Amino acid sequence: MNRNAPELVLAGGLVHTPGGAGVADVAVRDGRILGIGSYPDAARRIDCAGLDVLPGVIDSQVHFREPGLEHKEDLETGSRAAVMGGVTAVFEMPNTNPNTDTLMRVHDKLERARHRMYCDHAFYVGATADNAGELAELERIPGTAGVKIFMGASTGSLLVAEDEQLARVLAHGRRRVAVHAEDEARMQARLGERVEGDPSSHPVWRDDESALRATTRILRLAREARRPIHVLHVTTPAELELIARHRDIATCEVTPQHLTLAAEDAYPRLGTFAQMNPPIRSAAHREGLWHWLRQGVPDVLGSDHAPHTREEKARSYPASPSGMPGVQTMLPLMLDHVAKGRMTLERLIDMTSSGVQRVFGLVGKGRIAAGYDADFTVIDRKGRFTVTEDWVESRCGWSPFTGMELDGRVVGTIVRGHAAMWEGQLANQALGEPLRFGGAL
Repeated sequence: MNRNAPELVLAGGLVHTPGGAGVADVAVRDGRILGIGSYPDAARRIDCAGLDVLPGVIDSQVHFREPGLEHKEDLETGSRAAVMGGVTAVFEMPNTNPNTDTLMRVHDKLERARHRMYCDHAFYVGATADNAGELAELERIPGTAGVKIFMGASTGSLLVAEDEQLARVLAHGRRRVAVHAEDEARMQARLGERVEGDPSSHPVWRDDESALRATTRILRLAREARRPIHVLHVTTPAELELIARHRDIATCEVTPQHLTLAAEDAYPRLGTFAQMNPPIRSAAHREGLWHWLRQGVPDVLGSDHAPHTREEKARSYPASPSGMPGVQTMLPLMLDHVAKGRMTLERLIDMTSSGVQRVFGLVGKGRIAAGYDADFTVIDRKGRFTVTEDWVESRCGWSPFTGMELDGRVVGTIVRGHAAMWEGQLANQALGEPLRFGGAL
């Protein structure tokens, strides 16, 4: 037996490598990319003629709700939704019950994920006023995505709102810190802006200034601490303009929801099902995000997948919880934007694979290159696709994008050489493994 012979070949697709796109075979052995070229012989071949073979899509912000909130989602159902949508790896957030804020709780999540998650995964450690001194150790646990700060209260009880506490968190550790930047003091002062039964008042309460003030504060504190930060789910053009002046210490994320939905339509049509933090804002905000995306400022796309049950979401505002599912629709939505000329496929690849690798120091992920993990997202750019609820794998069972007809279709999700999903069929086994990071080896 030839020990260098490929076990799997993705044959004849348009393969997107760091050197550009070209028709080629991609050979896989032992879960890694053996080579790119012509490989007529393999134990198994997948015909990819007419399809695009992308580096595996990585979603660096999901909330899979386990432990404690499994009636909304768990690690298995969330990962099933991920691979159904072409996502090969996720970073999962710490606002569970209990919060993921100790060594024991990180290990508990990693153990829960074994043989249950269909995609590769990493877990954030939640920063608190109490665990700041331990964060330098916690962020180095293998399988951790780093530290997450909630500057403004959202779903869960993690909150680090004061500058003194934030500075203490930033002083402990070296890896890039992910930040939910909304100013808690301003939002508390503006609680009266919420209108009972009217979710369109959500972005009036959690206004532009709440976001910009928090982002301004965390940029100043990060510079003082000489600590790199990553600002999550940016919703205002003013923040992106500000971050563009601080590229030495700051990276940032935008979400498909904020690039797709606009308040003028979303709240009348979806009501509380459009409610999330930071909020869906106006069409002018949305166009501002697209402007800065074309300027190259947002580094990555994250879905901020944050499911709640229909019953919870149907409560009258403001008793309704914030958050919506998104991991399964992230790539389909963005492929539609590509098809409509709003961005190039190359830019989408950068924001969902190579950009994620670059920002977070992922090992062996983010590009199609010899020696890298054999993670691929296979798409049909000519295909059309309609979002339906029977397609949704998330336990919550709904999507704000139900009924949308999209140009571009996810054909397959391959994780380290294993077909986690192909043509709508999930694999029989969950083979996801913890991700590796340069700062936590």
